[in-house]
Amino acid sequence: MKTIVTAVAAAVVLGGCATTSTQLTLMPRDSGKLYSGYADGTPGYEGRVSITIENKTYTGTWVTVVSDRTYGWVGGGVGYGRWGGWGAGAGTYHVDNPHGGEAKALLNAPDGSGLRCDFRGSWGQGGGLCRDDRGREYDVQMRPAPPKG
Repeated sequence: MKTIVTAVAAAVVLGGCATTSTQLTLMPRDSGKLYSGYADGTPGYEGRVSITIENKTYTGTWVTVVSDRTYGWVGGGVGYGRWGGWGAGAGTYHVDNPHGGEAKALLNAPDGSGLRCDFRGSWGQGGGLCRDDRGREYDVQMRPAPPKG
């Protein structure tokens, strides 16, 4: 558990309003072939995702379903402590989710086929699982995208 002294929760929630890009690498569970994609958006909220498998590009959006942190406020008062001395006992706090955050992505291709993905970790780094309409499953690695330019 970590204690945050200032109450700037809106700016702290998974990076505030900063947009990030994440590189995705997928491998089907029935072969060693690699596929790629990207996700971008505001961590902790939502964004866009695109994945290309066998020359078919799926596009859609992701949304956070479980935050990677929990925030709260501890109230208290000023008083004389048990071992002497004065102190205050109030402030904000956050607790990191040991499993990271979770996001759900729903994508479709121009031919109407779909791909559903579950991502887990701290946004920009982690893993997940995607499944297409035929039931084929793909393990996913997520890592920060290299800087553009």
